[in-house]
Amino acid sequence: MAKEVKAAAQGKAPKAAKTDAKNSQGQVYPKGWIPSLQKEYKGRIAEELMKQFGYKTIMQVPKLQKITINQGVGSATADKKIVENAAEELALITGQKAVLTFSKKDIASFKLRKGMPIGCKVTLRRAKMYEFLERLIKVSLPRIRDFKGVEEKFDGRGNYTLGLKEQIIFPEIDIDKVSKILGLEITFVTSAKTDNEARALLTAFGIPFKKK
Repeated sequence: MAKEVKAAAQGKAPKAAKTDAKNSQGQVYPKGWIPSLQKEYKGRIAEELMKQFGYKTIMQVPKLQKITINQGVGSATADKKIVENAAEELALITGQKAVLTFSKKDIASFKLRKGMPIGCKVTLRRAKMYEFLERLIKVSLPRIRDFKGVEEKFDGRGNYTLGLKEQIIFPEIDIDKVSKILGLEITFVTSAKTDNEARALLTAFGIPFKKK
């Protein structure tokens, strides 16, 4: 408080309190804020996994390390505006600026040259990751028509990729402003040593896998 008074006396604006970045709705969370799903992991989920797999220490419990959202835009070679719009939409969905991805080689049949933008991606960690995951599970996935669960697509190393056909399942997207319906891939990178452990972790978070 003393620093603020001194700054005001010198005609300077007081420094704003540090905050985390905005979420997709533009809400700014205070420093130290912990998403409810992260709190749930540290409590209920970790305890359940320790019992299920017989871990001896909490350090053995698998963790969700990051979530990567990728969006490929094949038609961007003909219209660069499409990839720019896709990046803006991905930023709205995730609350974080999207990074463009570029072609690594020339492909004549697709009129693709090395270095051309072909998509965009966002990598989420820590609080933003949990906040996005909770919105995905509770809001976006239930908006899919005739939704009956998601397919299991693990890579054999404890990571899972979820494919979505339309970006408009996210409420942050205004369907009246969408120029092109695009799919996207969401990859969940975990510290699990096996797919079985990763599946148990994501199921505990609430990912609705299809029943076999």
